[in-house]
Amino acid sequence: MTRIETLAVHAGGEPDRETGALSPPLHMATTFEHGPAGERRAGYEYQREGSPTQDRLEQALAALEGGAAALAYGSGMAAMNGLLESLPPGAHFVYPGDCYTGLRTLAQEFLPERGISATAVDMADLDAVRAALRPETRLLWAETPSNPLVQVADIAALAGIAHGHGAILACDNTFATPVLQRPITLGADVVMHSTTKYLSGHSDVMGGALVFAARDALHDAVAHRRHITGAILAPFSAWLTLRGCRSLPARMAWHCANARALAEALQAHPAVEAVHYPGLAAHRNHAVAARQMSDFGGMLSFQLRGGREAALRFAGALELAINATSLGGPETLVEHRASVEGANPRSAQNLLRVSVGLEHAQDIVADFLQALDRA
Repeated sequence: MTRIETLAVHAGGEPDRETGALSPPLHMATTFEHGPAGERRAGYEYQREGSPTQDRLEQALAALEGGAAALAYGSGMAAMNGLLESLPPGAHFVYPGDCYTGLRTLAQEFLPERGISATAVDMADLDAVRAALRPETRLLWAETPSNPLVQVADIAALAGIAHGHGAILACDNTFATPVLQRPITLGADVVMHSTTKYLSGHSDVMGGALVFAARDALHDAVAHRRHITGAILAPFSAWLTLRGCRSLPARMAWHCANARALAEALQAHPAVEAVHYPGLAAHRNHAVAARQMSDFGGMLSFQLRGGREAALRFAGALELAINATSLGGPETLVEHRASVEGANPRSAQNLLRVSVGLEHAQDIVADFLQALDRA
């Protein structure tokens, strides 16, 4: 079996047939020549239903996740919504209590308008997941590691629960990436990514994707919805994301090493109340993470003993790390989640989420320690 590092370099990256160019060509065309009766001379008609650059990216994403097919979207939220809106009216799904705010908003505000209900549970508590199932449950949604508490759910166990109930399991693999975790090999039916994050990797392109374990009726229904609603990824964004995928394994190794060093330093500091990083032995889900992940990722969060005021003082005292949303880029980013979650924040006021970047680990740690001393 080809290893992930080799797949990342070559999937979707075969030399251009016309020129021999090693960099994949960028096709910006919105429309393609066809015959008098609509005959597709080269397999394409209109960008909204497919384009060469998007096809290359989708081939790469399917290969990286070990899936049969992939669909690229204009954002992670568009990808998430594309799957969830494909559930039939009257359907129910289960999602994590600790999750991205956008998913919670979809579940509580938008999907009920379509007659789709949802229940939030602790996805690491398998008994709670089973108790949340209803006859009309059609999907379990896992987000592992989760945002922002970096909790880890047992994907294989959730797949067994879902399939035993006649439902499917979808997994948000944005934090882990296919380099660290491959949900389809553990039984997931669909994997979602915000490709804006680690897959692109440079804080300069927005996108999302769904990868399907099978090219089946579910895939076809979601693909038809994307075609009609137009939630596609622009060719230049697809090209940038494909470029990012080729260096993903190397970047993830550095992200993981830096995050581990920072988590250990934070855990030892008296001003820190708790560190949420699955690579720490004290993490609630460490054993599950060690079993299903090859490394523990570049994301962590931590809580300060001084409450909201201390958290904000710390964030304001950083000199290297940047206060900004998003994650997965080369720079270390810090975000006070409660301040950006809207009118009804769920995150603790003393919690800060960290996307650990690609700077030298000692420089990152030194910046956090000096900010802690000033907080």
